[in-house]
Amino acid sequence: MRQYAHITPHCFVNVPYPRLVQDFDLIRTHRLQPEIGLEGEWLYTTPREEFAAVAAKLQAEGLGCTIHAPFFDLLPGALDRQIRAASRDKLHRAFELLPLFQPRSIVCHLGFEANKHGYKEAEWFGHARDTFQELLAMAEASGVTLMLENTYETSPTQLKDMLTALDSPHARFCFDLGHSLAFAKNSWRDWFPTMAPWLGQLHIHDNDGSRDAHLAPGQGAFDFAGFFAYLHQAGLDPILTLEPHTEAALWESLAALDRMACFRLAERVMASP
Repeated sequence: MRQYAHITPHCFVNVPYPRLVQDFDLIRTHRLQPEIGLEGEWLYTTPREEFAAVAAKLQAEGLGCTIHAPFFDLLPGALDRQIRAASRDKLHRAFELLPLFQPRSIVCHLGFEANKHGYKEAEWFGHARDTFQELLAMAEASGVTLMLENTYETSPTQLKDMLTALDSPHARFCFDLGHSLAFAKNSWRDWFPTMAPWLGQLHIHDNDGSRDAHLAPGQGAFDFAGFFAYLHQAGLDPILTLEPHTEAALWESLAALDRMACFRLAERVMASP
């Protein structure tokens, strides 16, 4: 298997928490820096001591990390106060781990869906703002940046308004390249340069626009060459996270970055962890 030691120090790779525990030897051997996914029941069932031990293993290996907060079934701006409270509780559990893992960032989904929330957008926005202000305070206390990721949003509007309202250097934008194709059905040019002042992180994967397939870069329709050229010209240096959903896709993604001309552009803008 080819080695990618010239790439892995400059990016992160999404790893669900159970896989981080199960496949730690693989992660250590290939010097993979995980973006730790905290989805599922793990935040309710895992003792804090176990999280601390895993964090210590990463730090002993000199491997940095980022964290992806839970998002399935969560509604940070829910109009129903009990659903909102349950969402905040689970998100708080993730943010309580920041002092242990000392990640470079923690990624959250804004959770706006126009067909649900567009009818009462001002009320939704107020609740979501309150949720993320609480979480931002926790992130700031640990020196961690909160990244708000585009998911089902079809334009920059809600993310721009939320980041403007939060008004903190620790609140930034995570642009998910695949989501812009599969869900927003538009181009990165519809998001930039509007979101450039807040750009802090990228989630890198590809698809053909029909579904969120999490393909390796170059296997779908995303304009990687044009986008990375824009980053270089704009002098932007976001954190890069690969989002393969299988081990095979991981190696395909690393191989794609190794051979694609856009990665040579990306190397000029990537900040070393």
